[in-house]
Amino acid sequence: MSHRNARLTVFGRRLLVERVRSGRPIAHVAAEMGISRTTAHKWVRRWRKEGEAGLLDRSSRPHRTPHRTAADTEARVCTLRQDRKLGPARIGPILGLPPSTVHRILARHGLNRLALLDRPTGRPIRRYERDRPGELVHVDVKKLGRIPDGGGHKALGRQAGRAGRGGMGFDYVHSAVDGHTRLAYSEIHSDEKAATCAAFLRRAAAFFHACGIDRVERVLTDNAWPYRKSFAWRQALADLGAAGKLTRIYRPQTNGKVERFNRTLLDEWAYVRPYTSNSERTTALTDFLHTYNHHRCHTALGGHPPISRVNNASGQYS
Repeated sequence: MSHRNARLTVFGRRLLVERVRSGRPIAHVAAEMGISRTTAHKWVRRWRKEGEAGLLDRSSRPHRTPHRTAADTEARVCTLRQDRKLGPARIGPILGLPPSTVHRILARHGLNRLALLDRPTGRPIRRYERDRPGELVHVDVKKLGRIPDGGGHKALGRQAGRAGRGGMGFDYVHSAVDGHTRLAYSEIHSDEKAATCAAFLRRAAAFFHACGIDRVERVLTDNAWPYRKSFAWRQALADLGAAGKLTRIYRPQTNGKVERFNRTLLDEWAYVRPYTSNSERTTALTDFLHTYNHHRCHTALGGHPPISRVNNASGQYS
């Protein structure tokens, strides 16, 4: 890509070559285009040597960097980062390097943000995205305490809220997130039994179909019994023509898209304000999902909402 003050783009270089080929002096063409004769000669020389390819932008990266930090030192920086989770300000004194140099080394190796590392192993988390809508749907259940009438501890204070909560039980928020579009669908139920999970999957697939995702090809879940052993779940997958896939044991990040959606669900719906009853929170879920799918910008989608990635989406601006 040309820098912002460049006089010549690829089109301008072609124009330069065409004018020179017509027989006009390079000095006159350079003056007309506001560039030096040296620059004009450079592009004409490249064109004569390489043809059309010689007019394309080239990387400005140097062929060699003699003052770059030694490879074994960079390896020690990466080891301290991954094993001990130290930052540049602490790694620098250990190895006798400026913190700025340590930061550049970590950035070069993709280790500059701890959020991008798997905490137990220190290895970079491999980000992935499916190529088409419906190729992989992530499913999970989030358990939430029910809110008593009048409000819980967020509305009444911790002591009063706990006193009125006895025996309220839990809500189970079942969620499905498409791996390509990040389109999300959620329902609240009183349990996470096999029949409930299977019925939810069928309704989630119907929701995705109504939004323009023709079919669900694969479904990724954790290793809970309803997903691993139940006939009802296997039958639901068979009815949809989908394959079931389980995450690695004790590796919830494998199902990271729906896990991250669960966090958004808590921050922007469940705990966004003090609710005065459980039914009030339940009712608010519908508006949250519509906002999330149709209006809320998603950083992984370049600031666009999930519905923008669905082909022939219906009701996009409703």
